[in-house]
Amino acid sequence: MKALKHCLSLLDFETDDLKKLINLAKAIKADPSAYSDVLKGKSIATLYEKQSLRTRVTFDVGINKLGGHAVYLDQSNGQLGSRESVKDFATNLSQWVDAIVARVNAHETLDEFKLFSKVPVINSLSDWYHPCQALADTLTLSEYYSDLSECTLSYIGDGNNVAHSLLNAGALVGFNVNVITPVGREVNAKVLSFAKSVAEVKGIEINTGNDLELLNSTDVIYTDTWVSMGDDTPLTQVKAEFMDYQVNETLMQTYNIKHFMHCQPVHRGFEATDEVCDGEGSLMLPQANNRLWAQCALLVYLMAPEYLTV
Repeated sequence: MKALKHCLSLLDFETDDLKKLINLAKAIKADPSAYSDVLKGKSIATLYEKQSLRTRVTFDVGINKLGGHAVYLDQSNGQLGSRESVKDFATNLSQWVDAIVARVNAHETLDEFKLFSKVPVINSLSDWYHPCQALADTLTLSEYYSDLSECTLSYIGDGNNVAHSLLNAGALVGFNVNVITPVGREVNAKVLSFAKSVAEVKGIEINTGNDLELLNSTDVIYTDTWVSMGDDTPLTQVKAEFMDYQVNETLMQTYNIKHFMHCQPVHRGFEATDEVCDGEGSLMLPQANNRLWAQCALLVYLMAPEYLTV
């Protein structure tokens, strides 16, 4: 019996499988109808402790395109681990559905789901990682840069779950990553150390720091909200701390940066300006579109791996 596969972070994959996933996403995007029965007769629970637009819609639509059925669950059932234990929730739910997609407050909740679930568990966002976003981002980069090993992505802002997943993606798939944050907002040391160890073997550069000079030789600049989802700190309260890290036209031109990425929702006038978000080099909408295709490929990988030979 094959071991059950999950996606709690990109570290659940080998490099070759991630590359196959990206190729499969391209194939599904090019001809969705060829995969319209892959999940026929299967139901996938999509569970949300946090708000969502892109994640909810792209998973619902993607599951439908693959011939499956999405079962939406929100916090009307009470916070996970409150009304009933995560163990009981996972063991009951996994009797009825064929996979569980969960957007949670704490990554530890996913660890419990993985421990007790009888079906694949997909992390659609936690406080530690955002693997679905990083998959879509990697797909997007591969559409604009034919050789990812020659691409340098610089993430600027808060060292959060998105930054962690981009570090994993760069190290595993093979593109250079810089992470530039204000002092005290750095990425987790263990996440960084592992990414560097993997990247070093492949000749990929991973650099971190607080100095904007790390933006030299950047092809793509990436930013995210300065306050993570679930944190009710007003953006105006952290504006002074982050304002030097705003992505604006001056920054783009100073460092001759070609493309801009943001996982959205974007707070215009804070982490990025309208001119950048709506500019010719903005990849925000392609990223959002590719959430659909990357997640379709992930569902196929976990639930119908025979299609992964693409």
